[in-house]
Amino acid sequence: MEQVFREIRKLIAEKRFDALRMLHIPKPYKFNWVKEVFEDIHVKDTPDATALLWTNGTEVKHYTFREISNLSNRLLNFLRNNGIIQDDVLLTQMALQPINWLALLATIKGGFRMIPAATILGVHDIVYRFGKLMPEVVIADADNAQKIEEAEELAGKTVRIKIIAEGKRAGWYSMEDMAHEGDEAGVANTMPDDPLFLFFTSGTTGMPKVVIHTHMSYPLGHMTTASWVGLQKGDIHYNISQPGWAKFAWSSFFAPWGIGATVFAYHQRGRFNAAETLSLIEQHKITTFCAPPTVLRMLILEDLKAYKFSFRECVAAGEPLNPEVIEQWQKGTGILIRDGFGQTESTCMVGNLPGGKVKFGSMGKPTFLYDVVIADDDGNIQADGEEGNICVKMDTGKPNGIFHDYFGDMEKKLSVFKHGLYYTGDKAYRDEDGYIWFVGRDDDVIKSSDYRVGPFEVESVLLEHESVQESAVVGSPHSIKGFEVKAFIVLNKEHVAGDDVANELFAFARKNLAPYKMPRIIEFVTELPKTISGKIRRVELRAREAESKAKGIRPEHEYGYVK
Repeated sequence: MEQVFREIRKLIAEKRFDALRMLHIPKPYKFNWVKEVFEDIHVKDTPDATALLWTNGTEVKHYTFREISNLSNRLLNFLRNNGIIQDDVLLTQMALQPINWLALLATIKGGFRMIPAATILGVHDIVYRFGKLMPEVVIADADNAQKIEEAEELAGKTVRIKIIAEGKRAGWYSMEDMAHEGDEAGVANTMPDDPLFLFFTSGTTGMPKVVIHTHMSYPLGHMTTASWVGLQKGDIHYNISQPGWAKFAWSSFFAPWGIGATVFAYHQRGRFNAAETLSLIEQHKITTFCAPPTVLRMLILEDLKAYKFSFRECVAAGEPLNPEVIEQWQKGTGILIRDGFGQTESTCMVGNLPGGKVKFGSMGKPTFLYDVVIADDDGNIQADGEEGNICVKMDTGKPNGIFHDYFGDMEKKLSVFKHGLYYTGDKAYRDEDGYIWFVGRDDDVIKSSDYRVGPFEVESVLLEHESVQESAVVGSPHSIKGFEVKAFIVLNKEHVAGDDVANELFAFARKNLAPYKMPRIIEFVTELPKTISGKIRRVELRAREAESKAKGIRPEHEYGYVK
């Protein structure tokens, strides 16, 4: 597989995406990404190149590929010397400390299984995870160690080995305890289909499901992510995400290190600061950048032209990218930010690739490992322009980045793998040029009278108005229509909720949307409910709206459209 990865890197650098699609990628009998890619390519070829550039805003640390390899081997040896064996489970819950990267490398090389947990999760979230699969090892920082201890007590179970990411804590091992371990460690005998990650989905439509990724699906699959970003050896790549959810593994680990680029990490304490983030991007000469639309909407409120950027490529993921954000980012930075699509269950499946034509509002075209189609519920491929389910063909005989299974949930697995397809749960249509246009989550599509309304298009139009910072559109129960289109709106700080701004927005929507798509109700809110990965939880807004209608309650800042 070493030679396969080298060839993929070469084709990505040359932007030969059609050749990537034709590349023969055999499924090996054994595969361990750390040994065959991280060590045999990067540590061997460029041992002194910077693998990780870490800062907390004041302190800056550079870790070479050789240093990262040695430190992760010490962690692996420590775990093995304390009785941890292949297939044992680790849970991590910490902010952006360097040990995140060491833990991932040790997990892969040692053949362990990892449950990444975001720092925003509370004690009961950890208890839920303990109930699904109890870890033998937990690595946490000081801010989350208390949660782990409380979860142990509530679950009535004890973690065998607990490691504190910084400093010391009673009952926990510290990083100092592994200082005497050796810098070399043997590689586990891992197979491509062996479980590696157990990701808990962000729960946009209910309780989190446990997604199992293998030693093959993510390490190989994220070469599609690298191709979408346009990563090259020598890049300094900044992906704004926190450990504990899939996007961190996407673009803060596998995509850049699959190529041999430098990962930039900013360990920020407290709330996100747009101006500070932009200053660091300028200072550290970030060349490739990925951020969710939630963050980009805050960044474009700053004076982007006041900064000197070193950007070569910029992308956005997590939710569909609104055309207004694309336009404002390009005006401020000179770089066209490109959209992409994937899930916790996959790697980057669809994307606007470097050097290609971008249609504003489209997610782009399928990436090289995926045969993406738009199909109906019975598996029939839809004609161009016809809305359907975003699906991936599973009977191609080629490897891809689709997850292996839902842990202990056969009913859920059977509902998404059918007709030889994987059903993503998202709706879209394909145009005559092969570009895919997102409509919404299956549950998010609003059925009003005889019409179907995708929330994304309505939200995108509303975001073009100067008063709107964020918007989320859902169906509001209606006795005749079934549902009316309702928009929840967060205003920019210089605008105040009231009749005037509501009427402006109604008029703006009527001018820019077909009548059946325009919001008939607007509610101004201070914030929108979101998952740990920053995705808007429309399911929560729908439930809130249904309850308000059932009880006859009208929110204080709700306004109805008057013709």
